Amino acid sequence: MNLETAILVVISVLGIFSAIMVITRIFGLRTFAKISSFDFASTIAVGSILASIVINKDQGILKGILALFCVIGFQTLFSFLVRKNYLFKKLFTNKPQFLMKNGEILYDNLKRCNVGVSDLMAKLREANVHKLSEVQAVVFESTGDVSVLHSSEINDVEDIILRDVESK
Repeated sequence: MNLETAILVVISVLGIFSAIMVITRIFGLRTFAKISSFDFASTIAVGSILASIVINKDQGILKGILALFCVIGFQTLFSFLVRKNYLFKKLFTNKPQFLMKNGEILYDNLKRCNVGVSDLMAKLREANVHKLSEVQAVVFESTGDVSVLHSSEINDVEDIILRDVESK
């Protein structure tokens, strides 16, 4: 790598980093949160744009900043529409799914979510579960994360915590 290329990379990184900081201040902290599937898609798109700007000399920094602004702006608009419009939410977001409920493994839901029993057991171990009977719920979240609600004492989980979870 020659000196000119190195300087160009450093300038590109500084410009893009500065643009990301400004964009994040404009659109808020949710910009890089992984709350929903479209947040995840946005994060992937931002990473791809950043890589193409830094690696590819033909990509102008202003073009990259515009692309970042558009992706994050679309993400913000999309999240607003999902919050305000039930039909939009139903069409474009995944509902969380139970993988376990009240100590019972829901094999049909595991299959529907393409999650293996060994994956489920790994998540239970991660959550320090010792017995299946300790598990009130395991939820496959719309982001792809797995949440484990458990206790050695049987406690009722408040309805609001599981309100949007699909119980098929």
